Amino acid sequence: QVQLVESGGGLVQPGGSLRLSCAASGSIFSINGMGWYRQAPGKDRELVARIANSGNTDYADSVKGRFTISGDNAKNTVYLQMNSLKPEDTAVYYCRYRPTFGPTYWGQGTQVTVSS
Repeated sequence: QVQLVESGGGLVQPGGSLRLSCAASGSIFSINGMGWYRQAPGKDRELVARIANSGNTDYADSVKGRFTISGDNAKNTVYLQMNSLKPEDTAVYYCRYRPTFGPTYWGQGTQVTVSS
């Protein structure tokens, strides 16, 4: 079992920044396979950024150049630095862990609201 706990969401003005954190505990040995997804009201959940099992990073086109995913293996924690936030970035942000083998795990989500 793996538990994921997100933090760092909140209300920010357009152009502002936030950093999300996702702390993993349980049967996890690497942050590879962890990533961030988001779901806005009335829309499907979508990939924001992830660290693939290979260690490579992937980003949604809509966040490239603005968001950065990083991690700390010693802490089993991944971060999402979000800069130049736009109102369309408003969503619930979820942490996901998808190992090479075994089930996929999701966090409970953290709300990000970009509004003036």
